[in-house]
Amino acid sequence: MEPDLQSLIGFLETVHPYDSLPRDELARVAGAIRRKTIPAETLIYEIDEPLGGIFVIQEGGVEVLDRNGALVSLLSHRNSFGERGMARDGLAATTVRTKQDSIVLMLPASEFHRLIHDFPSFERFFNRGRGHDPRSNEIVTLKVADLIARKPVTCQPDTSVAEAARIMRDAHISSLGVTADGTLKGILTVRDLSNKVLAEGRDPAIPVSAVMTPDPVSLPLTALGSDVLHLMLERRIGHLPIVDQGRFAGMVTQTDLTRFQAVSTAVLIRDIAGAETVADMATATGQIPRLLVQLVGGNHGHEVVTRLITDIADAVTRRLLAMAEAQLGPAPVPYLWLACGSQGRQEQTGVSDQDNCLILDDAVRDGDMAYFKALAKIVSDGLHQCGYVYCPGDMMATADRWCQPQHVWRDYFRRWIATPNPEAQMLASVMFDLRAIGGTASLYQDIQAETLENASRNSIFVAHMVVNSLKHTPPLGLIRGFATIRSGEYRNHIDMKHNGVVPVADLARIYALQGRLSAINTRARLTGAEDAAVISPSGARDLIEAYDLIARMRLENQAHLIRSNRKPDNFLSPTDLSDFERSHLRDAFVVVRTMQSALGHGKGAMS
Repeated sequence: MEPDLQSLIGFLETVHPYDSLPRDELARVAGAIRRKTIPAETLIYEIDEPLGGIFVIQEGGVEVLDRNGALVSLLSHRNSFGERGMARDGLAATTVRTKQDSIVLMLPASEFHRLIHDFPSFERFFNRGRGHDPRSNEIVTLKVADLIARKPVTCQPDTSVAEAARIMRDAHISSLGVTADGTLKGILTVRDLSNKVLAEGRDPAIPVSAVMTPDPVSLPLTALGSDVLHLMLERRIGHLPIVDQGRFAGMVTQTDLTRFQAVSTAVLIRDIAGAETVADMATATGQIPRLLVQLVGGNHGHEVVTRLITDIADAVTRRLLAMAEAQLGPAPVPYLWLACGSQGRQEQTGVSDQDNCLILDDAVRDGDMAYFKALAKIVSDGLHQCGYVYCPGDMMATADRWCQPQHVWRDYFRRWIATPNPEAQMLASVMFDLRAIGGTASLYQDIQAETLENASRNSIFVAHMVVNSLKHTPPLGLIRGFATIRSGEYRNHIDMKHNGVVPVADLARIYALQGRLSAINTRARLTGAEDAAVISPSGARDLIEAYDLIARMRLENQAHLIRSNRKPDNFLSPTDLSDFERSHLRDAFVVVRTMQSALGHGKGAMS
């Protein structure tokens, strides 16, 4: 083997994911790579140019620029670039030029796509939307027997397809065990009926043995939940038969796993709804950290996890409102309790304070205000006792300013839009995330519609809101990849809230404003913005993938802290991440910064 090729192989063995390739495959890749020596300040490619492949820096460094020429990252030895555009549509997603004399390796596009197809390690590394292994949690340690939702439902191999379909319909299930003398011979699923019978126009009188999956992979009753999760993920299957000494004992499905998670949430909400005291509710909410670990470990999307956790806060709030009315008597006029912040967006995690307000019917009199002041105190104190600590900024219904008649709230929004000073921008940002929790919802519906209409038509207000939304930036450092906190308890950590999810939430809020979208949840706003053509499909797709990764890693870090018997927080140390994770987190932050730059230079921006 030539010395230069041997040297290149040695270098690639230090770069992930090339280090995961077999030796003979690595030699093939090294032979396909094109090695370029490029002087400083030389353009490698411009945004939207067709890419010939993906790149790895062997020596030197490059700078990555967005569409507006703003610097978003500096990359150096062993860093890759170009993969985002190559994986998407083959066009460069950024502009890249050398910062110093550099040696850059290019893997041709054909080889990149072949490796993505043939090697899962490559596909996982270059796919930000990848799945991830479930972490240790309660479902992982459960015995499979505890996950089986019903007694086994079976048919014989000679049962007709039509009869099998009727059995599944009547039992409200999506699969059957096919048995002979109690021994499992195969499984039949609704997908089999669709793909192998209906789609092929076959006679429904044929036996199930002709279309079933014979000798399916199975697990014994002694297996653990982790075995179920791993096998389903590895084999990409949704139905897993369980056997006991060769005999069919039941079926575990993806629905069963989801139901296990949902039951835990439902139990907590049931306990809260029936609680007689605030202490009883606090006992229930004390289980939220355990629930978070369980949900994250169950491989649920971050938007599902945060929605379920927020549902608990909503239930606590409504129960406290009922307790307050039981103590104080019926309200003198209709009212509406609203949440803003993470509860308003349905994005609560294991760390949440309370942000709320009250809108009162305009029939309220001065003498009625004492009632609502007392109600707000009961609810706010109860939330605090249940773990939703008082808002440090006093954005709570206990403050006179945030407990007002409907006409006052309408005037608030009108003044914030007409005179967007810094305080107005901050308050508008918070209040655009309002969501009704308990009371008369119509008190806010008209205000919300009117505010969106007025705000979106006021270009000066939108411009100020854009500037305000860019105050939180991703923690990208120019030298080492991340800009970490420099001192204090969380030195060398990243704030995954204020520099992670908040920048995306701020972008989504502006998109919702520009598109007059009523959605409040960040992810729903992003998908709505794409549908309304506020942002391009490619920009939306990149930003949603970036947001999903950032939000998921934030939750995974909280789950890790809880499993370590520590309180969850929003601070993540990059040194706790693998090279794989650091690379993708950095790429996600680059996407967010790119979208911020596009917004800042685009329609509605201020110079």
